[in-house]
Amino acid sequence: MEHHTPPLLLMLLLSTASSSFQPALVIEMAKILSENYCFPENLFGMQEAIQQAINRGEIQQISDRKTLASVLTNRVQGALNDPRLTVSYEPNTVPVMPQMLPSLPTEQLIRLVRNSVKLDILDNNVGYLRMDRIFGEETAAKLGSLLRDDIWDKVANTSSLILDLRYSTAGDMSGVSFIISYFSDPEPLIHVETVYDRQSNITKELWTMPSIKGERYGKKKDLIVLTSKRTMGAAEAVAYALKNLKRAITVGERSAGGSVKVEKIRIPQSAFYITVPVARSVSPITGHSWEVSGVPPTINANAKEAVAKAKSLLAVRGAIPNVVQSIADIIERFYAFTDRVPALLEHLKTTDFSTVVSEEDLVVTLNQDLQTLSEDPRLIIKYMPDNADTVEEGDPALDDVPEDYESLEALVDSTIKVEILTNNTGYLRVDKFFKLSDGTKLETIVAKKCGSPSKILKTWLLICAITLVDHLPLSL
Repeated sequence: MEHHTPPLLLMLLLSTASSSFQPALVIEMAKILSENYCFPENLFGMQEAIQQAINRGEIQQISDRKTLASVLTNRVQGALNDPRLTVSYEPNTVPVMPQMLPSLPTEQLIRLVRNSVKLDILDNNVGYLRMDRIFGEETAAKLGSLLRDDIWDKVANTSSLILDLRYSTAGDMSGVSFIISYFSDPEPLIHVETVYDRQSNITKELWTMPSIKGERYGKKKDLIVLTSKRTMGAAEAVAYALKNLKRAITVGERSAGGSVKVEKIRIPQSAFYITVPVARSVSPITGHSWEVSGVPPTINANAKEAVAKAKSLLAVRGAIPNVVQSIADIIERFYAFTDRVPALLEHLKTTDFSTVVSEEDLVVTLNQDLQTLSEDPRLIIKYMPDNADTVEEGDPALDDVPEDYESLEALVDSTIKVEILTNNTGYLRVDKFFKLSDGTKLETIVAKKCGSPSKILKTWLLICAITLVDHLPLSL
């Protein structure tokens, strides 16, 4: 999200304020922004702009307070290019401070955890973990044994996992580090996110942990993260990090594009409130953020169909090791350039296929890598779906070579070209090889076409162009 530095902001605001409300309303609003808005650098010159606007009398009459709130919202969003900033008129609102989760009674906190986290073991030992809230480090410290025994240790025994964040709309950013740590190795430590809090003026870096309670899931088993338009806040941070670390494939819809932290603050001496993002996040992995823009999925799917899509994707990914091993075996047994085989086998053994999402995707990846490494464009892998026509072994045209002399002579004329070029250079072009039970006829015809074998052999240079290239089609 790009941000401007608009001394024009308050001029725009004051140009819409009513003289009956006094410029003090906008001045107080500007003060709230300067003390709380997470991009303070974008407010440079604001106070000067206010005074200039007041001196020029840029105040219009708006009698309706809700209309004024709407206009102020449009102005501040447009000036700062931030749709999270909103002004509202709420004369009957009584502010209520939300209760912090760790302060809840233990029994109530346990109920909240069990209502927010669901674990099922599906066919083929696929884990399905639905998390509707990301719990922070204080809650984890209070209920560590419950979370470990009922959730994380059970997940660790699955062969692959679907992490469902489609309904996760609340959470604590301090819980992000644990989740990323759970799906990572102890070393090296990973810088996951940097969070700046405007009110405290403190910048905090979120890193993976060198040790966690219980067994890690690690980074080798497949992980699919589901997102929807409702996925918001800390859950977006989890999905964004796992995707950009190439630890997970995200499936579903672009997430909501929420915020690390927003607050609704009352403008003093009024019934107006302004909602302000008071913290911001940036990923050291990408240099950008999930805030406002959301997390785009690796594979787009309707939220209702995301689980089924994830299951089919895991089936594809589960077959990859066996497919790659089969290809390695075939290359080792049949590939003619034996000096290149060890490098090809080592590459297949060490290649990261974590981003492969389909059979076709796997074929493209393998062909690009193997052809580049071998410098051989004939090394081709094909995907043959179950309903595809069966590939015939060999070339059926080889079985249709005519036996009579005239037909065979015509075939040779169309597939074998012989020329003597300048500087006594011989040119022999072969477009097809033939399989005959009796090669005598073919030898006679070729000798006749060349004039005589010695005619070609006596040239200083022979250019032999063989345009027939066979490859071995592999069914994945």
